[in-house]
Amino acid sequence: MRIAIASVQVPFEYGGAEILANNLKMQLILRGHEAEVVTIPFKWYPAESLENSIRMSRLIDLSEMKGRPIDLMIALKFPIYYARHDNKVLWLLHQHREAYELWGTGFDGLDKMEGGDRLRKMIVEEDSHALSGCAKTYTISATVSERLRTYNGIESMPLYHPPFGCEHFYTGEIGNYIFCPSRLEELKRQQVLIEALRYTKTQVKVVIAGRGKEIFINKMKSAVETYGLQDRVHFLGWISEEEKRKYYANALAVYYGPYQEDYGYVTLESFLSGKPVITHVDAGGPLEFVRNGDNGFVLEPDPKAVAEKLDYLFSNKRSAQTMGMNGLRLIEDMELGWDSVIEKLIG
Repeated sequence: MRIAIASVQVPFEYGGAEILANNLKMQLILRGHEAEVVTIPFKWYPAESLENSIRMSRLIDLSEMKGRPIDLMIALKFPIYYARHDNKVLWLLHQHREAYELWGTGFDGLDKMEGGDRLRKMIVEEDSHALSGCAKTYTISATVSERLRTYNGIESMPLYHPPFGCEHFYTGEIGNYIFCPSRLEELKRQQVLIEALRYTKTQVKVVIAGRGKEIFINKMKSAVETYGLQDRVHFLGWISEEEKRKYYANALAVYYGPYQEDYGYVTLESFLSGKPVITHVDAGGPLEFVRNGDNGFVLEPDPKAVAEKLDYLFSNKRSAQTMGMNGLRLIEDMELGWDSVIEKLIG
């Protein structure tokens, strides 16, 4: 079967969406299919660029290429899921979040853009029409399915999948640092973790890995200097997959506090490494895995609340180890694998 995996690409950025698309391609090829990732560059500002992206996606026809039919289109993201194909399967990562759950939350977005109200209405209407016409409708998590139901009245089924290289994660020592790997931006809320160190009574450290918005990174580094935390907060920048697994393996715990995350590989990678996860009550996807007090902590996004749990884990490393093992058992019991995902997408 010839399969087009349709997604979008923000030039010079590579994250979870790109990892998923390429992993899906690899899994399809391993099963004897001919698969290709088809992307378009995506720019969501100003309003004219966003509208042009929508128009461009509507004009794309992925039914054939060079006279050879494409048997199936698996659409992952806005706006390329508007592309035309008679056998279109949706495996939704997320819609244009600024028109949905991020609207009016205070994060920079569509609600602050000139003509934002009109664009939001157009996106919701276009999504409701286009996505209801898919041959099958799946999402990557119950969180994304709930959004699709709430905003568009469309039912879907979550398809959980393992993170890339899941077989290579391992459990090491119980360290004295909290590992925080993620894109560095306001939505990921690494600043809450840094603020928490102001209130800790132990000498727990923080290791932050990832790239992101320079203005946000500078803001965090400024806070570290202001609070005198230079010896307790370490910014690694980009690290390799091998380095990432090592930092996971030897951490005390992992902090992952995004706002309304779609899925969140960090949660799964933490548990595969036998480490508990600290997250927040409004984190979205991580809440489908983190059980408060069992394999991590689910807290208000309050630095003092986070500080209390950091101190607890630092002073009770045996409990931290037990919680991490609970997370590992949860992932093992779920038996996450690609066979069932592929079967549902192409069956």
